[in-house]
Amino acid sequence: MASMMSKGVAMAAALGIGALVAAGGAMAHDDKVPANANAATKAAYARHANFEKLGASFKGLNDELRKPSPDKAVVAANAKTMNTLVAALPTWFPRGSGVEARPMSEAKATIWTDAAGFSAAANASKVEVAKLNAAAASGDLDAVKAQVRPTGGSCKGCHDKYRQEKKG
Repeated sequence: MASMMSKGVAMAAALGIGALVAAGGAMAHDDKVPANANAATKAAYARHANFEKLGASFKGLNDELRKPSPDKAVVAANAKTMNTLVAALPTWFPRGSGVEARPMSEAKATIWTDAAGFSAAANASKVEVAKLNAAAASGDLDAVKAQVRPTGGSCKGCHDKYRQEKKG
């Protein structure tokens, strides 16, 4: 009886935690572009969506590489998406599109005050992602695996200096 009671309590706790997580996720998804948004605000929201796609593609690529027999087409498709997105990354940060345009923005002001440094970091990412894309397009999974760490490092280098911790 005590064992059944413990299982019931554990199940209720798990369901409660699950509900809280789902509610938090739902609240995060309520962060929509306001109907009367100006160009900078629209850019901030578009930037967020682009980074979500970029992150999902990198995750998809890494998840595929962890499989015993990775699908080269899946790896190549994710790398190509990353390459397309990163090529446009410097255009995602027009002046005024930081926290003043979208309070949940993770963009630090140093993106604009250190524009040369940010441009260099964005270009470093473009170079590393282009190498990843070329390796994936060639079908050489060993070359892709070797390029994952430098690619992630270029992302981290930019995040460390130009991205603040997630809010909310």
